[in-house]
Order: sequence, then structure tokens, then C-alpha cells
Amino acid sequence: MKKESRILLLGLAAITVGGFVYSQIYIHEQSRREIKEIANELALAWQEKLDLTLEQKLRLEDLIITYTIRKNAIINDSIPEYRKIQKLKKVQVKEHRNLKKILSDSQFNAYVGINKKIPDTIIDSVSAS
Repeated sequence: MKKESRILLLGLAAITVGGFVYSQIYIHEQSRREIKEIANELALAWQEKLDLTLEQKLRLEDLIITYTIRKNAIINDSIPEYRKIQKLKKVQVKEHRNLKKILSDSQFNAYVGINKKIPDTIIDSVSAS
């Protein structure tokens, strides 16, 4: 193969790899921005429902981001469903432990109570449709 052809192939390979890397960075940043926006909205909703201070709201937002990323990684992992469920349960235990550190007992109990009602609310709204 001629020297010019090798240089051309090397250049095309570099451009292709560069494009791939750039697209992955862009997609990752886009996902991260979306997660931050959703976490902010959720934290604001919890702030109203639980009467959180600004510091509690900010710490809750960070926890939402952290645990959303962890849970998504488990859900997207190619492992059997029963292992996913086991891992998700372990993550939830850690999440609740960290929530207890930032919420008062009454706030935490209200949080757990509201979360338990969410599936019923969704099922009721789907049934009514």
C-alpha cells in the first residue's frame, strides 16, 4: 500500500474515532443535564410536600442524581432479573440510609408513606382512563 493511502486511511480512522468520542461526550452531557433537571423538579416537589429547608432540598437533589445513575446502571446491566432486583434492593437500603441523614424522622416517614402510595395512584389513574 502506498504511503499516501496509509496516511489517508489513518486520517479517516482518526476522524471516525474522534467523531465517535465527541458523540459519546455530547450524549453523556445531554443525559446528565436531563437528570439534573429532573432531580431539581423532584427535589422541589419533595421540598413542598415535606417542608424541607434549602440545604435539605439541595442534598436531596444530589442523592436523587446519585441513585438515579446507580439504578439506571443496574437496570441496563445484562444480568438476570432476579439479580437486578437484589441489587436494586441493596441500593434502596443505602439510599434510605442516606435520606435518614438529611431528613428528620417525621419527614422520612412521610417520604416513605408517599412513595408507597405512588404505585396505587398510577394504577388508579390508568384504570380511570
